[in-house]
Amino acid sequence: MLDNLDLKEIVHRVKEKLSSMNKYPEVIINVSARHVHLSREHLEILFGKNYKLTPLRELMQPGEFAAKETVIIVGPKGIIQNVRVLGPVRKKTQVEISKTDGFTLGIEPVVRDSGNHEGSSGCVLVGPAGGVKIEEGVIAAMRHVHMPTEFAKKYGIKDRSFLKVLVEGERKVIFDKVLARVSDNFVLEMHVDTDEANAAGIRSGDKGFLILD
Repeated sequence: MLDNLDLKEIVHRVKEKLSSMNKYPEVIINVSARHVHLSREHLEILFGKNYKLTPLRELMQPGEFAAKETVIIVGPKGIIQNVRVLGPVRKKTQVEISKTDGFTLGIEPVVRDSGNHEGSSGCVLVGPAGGVKIEEGVIAAMRHVHMPTEFAKKYGIKDRSFLKVLVEGERKVIFDKVLARVSDNFVLEMHVDTDEANAAGIRSGDKGFLILD
């Protein structure tokens, strides 16, 4: 390709490319693998009375962490072991899996924003101290971008609005209907699940570009 272009044309194309990308704000993309958020009640059932999660590593969002603890998810057709628990504890237990995980378990996870459990499937969770059956709370998390309030104001983005995100690379793709989640407590970060990441060739730490046109 380069053999057919002179130097001036190459420079022009590079500058044109950089100019088009610079008008779109960058966002770090992290791949959200299957995981579980536990309520205080369910944490104690699964791990013991007054149990406290053991932080293993901090996550990008302030105050959130991957815990040392893992559980087993049990569905009608199968199980998935060593599923990471994320902290801190929440008001309600939530299980986040991919559609592919759902085939293994025999569960059809609905695509939902975090915390929206209405009409979602349930499952059984097993820990070292016991098990618990949840009637709902198994979801495939809707792709979303966490962003601080000041950033959202700068670009005219409202909480719970939908965005498009461009991801360059071998499998260049534009994600549509990316949920914006705005809070003073957030840092700028996009989450996709493993199915979406694999389809687009994304690895944690890759960059996307918010399309604001």
